[in-house]
Amino acid sequence: MIISTTHALEGHKIKEYKGLVTGEVVAGINFFKDFGASIRDIFGGRTSGYEDELMKARETALKELQERAENLGANAIVGVSYGYGTMGQSNTMLMISISGTAVVID
Repeated sequence: MIISTTHALEGHKIKEYKGLVTGEVVAGINFFKDFGASIRDIFGGRTSGYEDELMKARETALKELQERAENLGANAIVGVSYGYGTMGQSNTMLMISISGTAVVID
């Protein structure tokens, strides 16, 4: 399946619009990753624990997006957009939302 942030796919004609599809993930970050991140805040550097969680959550949301498009009979998704945020009382939950338009291309 072709997934693109653009609204048209070069070399392909959109034959049918199936509708909006989304993929959402809310992932909790555990104490050890929070502790490691707080140390990095003091001394600087990247927080690989958070980066790994972000990557896993994004991949899961993208897979969900693709499955929902396939269930509509689409073979591509255009106009894909990502949104990120934190949730929870102490912002320890990571939220990723992906949306796009499921389409059938030739």
